[in-house]
Amino acid sequence: METLSNLESFVRSAESTSFSAAARRLGLTPAAVSRNVAQLERNLGVRLFQRSTRGLTLTEGGERFLQAVTSGLDSIQTAIAEVTANAGQPAGVLKISAGHGFGRDYLLPLMPAFLARYPAVQPDWHFDNRQVDLIRDGIDVAVGGGFELTPGVVARELGRVHIVAVATPQFLRGVALPATPADLAEIDGVVMRSVVTGRVRQRVLRNRSGIEQPCEQRARMTVNDPDALVQGVLMHMGIGLMALPNVLRHLERGELVRVLPDWHQDAGQISLYFTSQKLLPAKTRAFVDHVTEQFREQGLAERFRAG
Repeated sequence: METLSNLESFVRSAESTSFSAAARRLGLTPAAVSRNVAQLERNLGVRLFQRSTRGLTLTEGGERFLQAVTSGLDSIQTAIAEVTANAGQPAGVLKISAGHGFGRDYLLPLMPAFLARYPAVQPDWHFDNRQVDLIRDGIDVAVGGGFELTPGVVARELGRVHIVAVATPQFLRGVALPATPADLAEIDGVVMRSVVTGRVRQRVLRNRSGIEQPCEQRARMTVNDPDALVQGVLMHMGIGLMALPNVLRHLERGELVRVLPDWHQDAGQISLYFTSQKLLPAKTRAFVDHVTEQFREQGLAERFRAG
């Protein structure tokens, strides 16, 4: 009879194509996961993986074995999670991924109340403006937008994010205010370059009448980080096109003002992403419910909209 640890190590290694990634997800060392898989292979008398410097590839026998054991392993884990959830409070290390600015401004402030309610949970924050792979990186919950819903991952929407044009009142003194997005090409701007593609992001703004218009900015400075974009605009260097959550507090304080207030771009959803298990670990469910509840109570979904 194979141990649950051996089977878990095999299935998670197959999902992530890496012993290291499987180890992060299981809370083991890569060496321990490798030993578990090697023991399973010895017991079965079948090689399950082809190992190389680029990762793991299932053999034909490994493919068949994965199909045979995955559903059974999920059922066992669901039963264990159900017993654990019913036995006590959420507990354990909770790995969370979020963008730097959004996590700092909107998620970290929720932690005192969350930890007071669930003292046995230990949040382990990973701040990164790039998307993560929940399964490969062993992340319990990610907060962001535009994540690809790979097999095994689901999303719960928190709200929609709108891109707006903003500048400081000082910069706008003496500047002919733009009447349409096309006018931004005649005014200095702080421009965002995509981390993924390396190209300047092209925006298409929409007004309240539903008319859409592309806009090209005259780049006074180019950055590849949203926090740097905000800082550049705050230093009176030009007009910036940025997500409302990143500049909301500056708008509310009067440090920034909307330019082209009737125009915006819908940048899609901001969501909580987590694995689609039949029964989530209690710590993950508690965090998802707490953030969702706080977003609703604080009216953040409405505040993130351009109107």
